[in-house]
Amino acid sequence: MADVPPFAPAVAGSVDPAAIHAVAPQRVVRGPGALRAALPHLRTLTRRPVLLGRSPAVAPHRQALAEHLQLPQSRQLLLRHDCCDADLLRLETAIHQLQADGVIALGGGKVLDAGKLLAHRCGLPCVTIPASAATCAGWTALANVYSEAGAFIHDVSLDRCPELLVFDHQLVATAPARTMASGIADAMAKWYEASLSSGQSQDTLARQAVEQARLLRDQLLLECEDALAHPGGAVWGRVVENCGLTAGLIGGLGGARCRTAAAHAVHNGLTQLAPCRHWLHGEKVAVGILVQLRLEEAVGGQPLAAVARDQLLQVYGKLGLPTSLADLGLGELDAARLEVVCRFTCREGSDLHHLPFTVSPRQLAEALRFCAQPRPIPRQAPRPVQPRS
Repeated sequence: MADVPPFAPAVAGSVDPAAIHAVAPQRVVRGPGALRAALPHLRTLTRRPVLLGRSPAVAPHRQALAEHLQLPQSRQLLLRHDCCDADLLRLETAIHQLQADGVIALGGGKVLDAGKLLAHRCGLPCVTIPASAATCAGWTALANVYSEAGAFIHDVSLDRCPELLVFDHQLVATAPARTMASGIADAMAKWYEASLSSGQSQDTLARQAVEQARLLRDQLLLECEDALAHPGGAVWGRVVENCGLTAGLIGGLGGARCRTAAAHAVHNGLTQLAPCRHWLHGEKVAVGILVQLRLEEAVGGQPLAAVARDQLLQVYGKLGLPTSLADLGLGELDAARLEVVCRFTCREGSDLHHLPFTVSPRQLAEALRFCAQPRPIPRQAPRPVQPRS
């Protein structure tokens, strides 16, 4: 290949948008005591920040941070709903009025998403401080937007990952065990979805992301039970970092060639039903993985998907994760509610269409019915398999 000057005009159509990656935060501080260790970096990054939160359970941690930063009450902003446009508009106005120069988000995934999106809209640096390991939202250059009632609407790709991510093990350890189980399911979905949505891509970073997702899945399968049984231990530390950090890194490496697929599309569809909204993100994704594996088996012609589903049922049972739509309060999936879920999940632009085969609303409905009622959990989980050709 002939040498081409780096600033030579590009050939029309030669620049692939999928080759642009927001891989990682500029700085990650992790481990026990990470929040205190990160204070000098935080103060360097922003002098007049706002501190965003929502949950009353996390309020003492927000207050402690506000006192360390000497933030007045006026700079402590609260979400009223999930990450939704009405809240974002109100908070964006407050940020401008306060002449803030940074956004700090401390809380769960929706708080972190709101903080990233506000920083993006206002052109300010962002600091994310996850209060649990339920998602990798503290890492990614992506934010999910919901209605005020909690129904998923769309996601927003951001220009960059947060400038600073603080993953404090002591803070994460205060979260309920349920949030960790949810994060395990969400992180394992990286393999089940990325290995299909990458489409056997030969792109260097996409291949690395898929292999890392496979390793992540295997590590979580091996260590998740021990981690839940021994909170704060070494295995627990590896598992929470895999959920909150490694899963985000995989998304950054893979980028647009390594996307979410049916598991998250089903999650988004389920949020359209009020009975599902109080369940955690990863809990709905857990059932979404089972639905995706049924689609792989029944539509994609992959018989090993049934083996993978049996394996997950065993793991879900140990972690207390939902194993069916009935566990989410949808055992009686009537035609009207089924239509709502299928219509949203199959809409144009849905992650469902990242599957390497076409799924009709009728086929999705059949897979949802198949996963509606609890199934017997196998006595012994088969060893990890890769349900892919």
